[in-house]
Amino acid sequence: MNETDVATPAEAQEAEALGHYVTAELCGKPLEIVPSGAWRQSSMRLLRAGDLDAFLEEVLSPESYEVYLDLDPTNDEVGDFVNGAAEAAGEPVGKSSGPKRSPRAMRKR
Repeated sequence: MNETDVATPAEAQEAEALGHYVTAELCGKPLEIVPSGAWRQSSMRLLRAGDLDAFLEEVLSPESYEVYLDLDPTNDEVGDFVNGAAEAAGEPVGKSSGPKRSPRAMRKR
């Protein structure tokens, strides 16, 4: 799969199960990243804590992490990369729209 291909949900699930990477571009360089559905909760804690370097060290292939360090990208470039990786894996990353409201009005007590 190259960076312009978009995986079907089944392909993304298979890649996660096998521990494969998807490829996306960061600053014009192809990097390999674990599909977001396979990110460990410990990795997510690093991301929530703001330790982007440690987070990316866990989700990028070792070779890709070295390229990331050399590139020293901006936050916008990293955001575009993560979105591109999610698209390549067939799973959007970002804010959830949350649960849908019921079309029926709730009865007041």
